[in-house]
Amino acid sequence: MKNIKKENFLCLLLDGKNRIINKFKISEGSLNSSIVHPREALRPAIREAASSIIFIHNHPTGDPTPSSDDIAITKRLVESSKIVGIKVLDHIIIGDNRHFSFSEENLL
Repeated sequence: MKNIKKENFLCLLLDGKNRIINKFKISEGSLNSSIVHPREALRPAIREAASSIIFIHNHPTGDPTPSSDDIAITKRLVESSKIVGIKVLDHIIIGDNRHFSFSEENLL
């Protein structure tokens, strides 16, 4: 994802044994932002009866440090997913040869 010039927001859907069952592009944004709504982000997981989900997006600038918007949408996604019984395992931001994991940083 590091060579992509726009922010792309993806999800990996997992079954009850944490095996990937599908992947979807949720949105494509601009150079430094992507619009994501929990309803759209969770729709594929509900449709595919996923047990859990991993969100991934890139930062075309190369710096994977989460913005305040990244932190806010992650909180909204986690809260929304709880309502429908889908566990968010991680939200990973990819930069140039680096990544940021909300799970690794205990921010979920």
